[in-house]
Amino acid sequence: MNYNYAFLMYDVGEKRVNKVFKICKKYLKHHQNSVFRGNITPSKLIAIEEEISKIINKEEDFITIIKMQNSYVFEEKTIGSDRKKVESIFI
Repeated sequence: MNYNYAFLMYDVGEKRVNKVFKICKKYLKHHQNSVFRGNITPSKLIAIEEEISKIINKEEDFITIIKMQNSYVFEEKTIGSDRKKVESIFI
């Protein structure tokens, strides 16, 4: 199955957090703290998984990737401050 949209969330050790952040930023849009999301090709999804696997400590770190066929099949609800709206004011 081809996935074209993904959410990625991570909780990694302090020594690796900047490296993981930079890898995620190459492929997806930064959504909140350690959460990324966006359109992604199947080949780039494989690439991000491989790059992150080389950096993390699999005994200590946690990465979750939710793969979806497109960005229209889910509902998003924000409770509290919606950072997307706040950021767009300052751009």
